[in-house]
Amino acid sequence: MALANNSDSADPDGHGETFLLRAVRIAAVVALYWFISITMVFLNNYLLDNRELDAPLFVTFYQCVVTVGLCWLLQSLSSFCPGLISFPELRFDLKVCREVLPLSVVFIGMITFNNLCLKHVGVAFYTVGRSLSTVFNVLLSYVVLKQGTSFKAILCCGVILGGFWLGVDQEGVAGSLSWTGVCFGVLASACVSLNAIYTKKVMPAVDDNIWKLSFYNNVNACVLFVPLIIVFGELGHVASFSLLTDLKFWGMMTLGGVFGFAIGYVTGLQIKYTSPLTHNVSGTAKACAQTVIAVVYNSSSKSLLWWTSNMMVLGGSSAYTWVRGQEMKRVSPKIPQDSAKEKLLPAEKSNMAV
Repeated sequence: MALANNSDSADPDGHGETFLLRAVRIAAVVALYWFISITMVFLNNYLLDNRELDAPLFVTFYQCVVTVGLCWLLQSLSSFCPGLISFPELRFDLKVCREVLPLSVVFIGMITFNNLCLKHVGVAFYTVGRSLSTVFNVLLSYVVLKQGTSFKAILCCGVILGGFWLGVDQEGVAGSLSWTGVCFGVLASACVSLNAIYTKKVMPAVDDNIWKLSFYNNVNACVLFVPLIIVFGELGHVASFSLLTDLKFWGMMTLGGVFGFAIGYVTGLQIKYTSPLTHNVSGTAKACAQTVIAVVYNSSSKSLLWWTSNMMVLGGSSAYTWVRGQEMKRVSPKIPQDSAKEKLLPAEKSNMAV
């Protein structure tokens, strides 16, 4: 955790606290996660929907720069206020950068395709467009890690796939379908699953510290994005942008980077004070609320089948989470809950750009 404020020393399970205090704390953490996650999605949509600045790679690059800057800032603050802020010491190591590089390539694909999907499909269809992460997770776990999957889990994936195709069909019927956005969503989903796999592989290189991994990941991304911005001609778009010297524009860009960084912290915070299963359920409910907000905000009219596709995607994802949770309990019934939380934390953090 980046902020100490005595929460690390407190018992996450709430021993010695009243039920009311524990419930209020959990509700506050969940509300904070919802606020930051939903705000981040709408803020990114606002930045990427700017027709005058058609430079999604530059927007993503700047957010990575903000993340690196925040890591250095928190490290400096932790040295001055060790009782208030706890953050690992960061020393740039070229060897570690090289070891993290394969993950950084996948990370770039994940955040870039994610933002491109959001740019082309909007917030309302974003949940469905980016819904295949679970399916790819099952597929890649079998292909790369040789891990089998139960019939119940595969059945849940089938429901997700059905919801995805129904959603694509209904977007087409409504005349708002963007095949470009759908393709970017599928690619983003694949990269999310690959990111989780590669995260587990490179964690030892950063002493199993998720914040060090975030720092090196974003440093590599900042370097790799520069040639991509030049090759795709975004440098000219940025140079000719009329609001290039506008403080409000840079304030919104910086705020997007801050929220992107903050989602990693609140994700870990929610897992710490609830559980990985509850975190996934909360994320599913948040996605549902996010979709409803987007539809209401845009004054859109959606068909019953369109809403059914969203419910299939969210229901299938929730069911998969529950099935996998039950399977893990049967396989490792004696693992303490806190240990399970820490074990799952890196994989959960890999989804922070989603």
